[in-house]
Amino acid sequence: MFAWLDEGSRVVRGFTDRHDGHSAGAHAGLNLGSRVADDPAAVARNRAAAAAALGVPAGNLVFLHQVHGAQVATVTEPWGPEDEPEADALVTTVPGLALVVLAADCVPVLLADPVEGVIGAAHVGRPGLLAGTVAAVVERMRSLGAVDLDAAVGPAVCGSCYEVPQQMHDDAVALVPAARAVSATGTPALDIATGVLAQLSAAGVSARQVLGCTRESGSLYSYRRDGVTGRHAGIILLRPPAAHRPGRHHPG
Repeated sequence: MFAWLDEGSRVVRGFTDRHDGHSAGAHAGLNLGSRVADDPAAVARNRAAAAAALGVPAGNLVFLHQVHGAQVATVTEPWGPEDEPEADALVTTVPGLALVVLAADCVPVLLADPVEGVIGAAHVGRPGLLAGTVAAVVERMRSLGAVDLDAAVGPAVCGSCYEVPQQMHDDAVALVPAARAVSATGTPALDIATGVLAQLSAAGVSARQVLGCTRESGSLYSYRRDGVTGRHAGIILLRPPAAHRPGRHHPG
């Protein structure tokens, strides 16, 4: 279920994979996306399983209607599917809410200041990288009191697998030079995760990267590889102070 899970502090965060799920066919596995034409009952079971693994009610998983932009939503209470805002990042100071971003090649980013009790999650693809999603979520978290932020950057399509047209490459690299890459066949490509890491560093946020290429790994969903597919997730949860306990770190 979790390719990587960190329970080392008040903050629990992890990146899911395709294992231990109830979806079938093109979405086979732990698909957590509700907008990919999967069986809604299977998605509900998958989400309930992920919530149970984190020790929260399924209704406390907070999702977005992701649109490849830089909008940030501040969460104060759970919302239903009909109330999901169009945004690509969300933040909260409320313990017990599990913030979720979905991906199938894009970069999931999980940010936290455990001491101040501020967490955030962002979905960053090429449009979001160029639009400034990383800077926007960091700014919002600092406005809520975050001081010492760190981030976990999840698996995404690697630079060797993300071939793009020359003009798209040039336009992106002009804004984010760190995203420059060359594909396995020598054509122009982009490395979005490396671009995200560079933007986090520029914003003064320390980061760790959980390696893994979505296109190369059958344990992860990849739109670029499969077209019709499911979505894995980055999930982050803030425990109440009294719930803190010495944690475990499960590298994937």
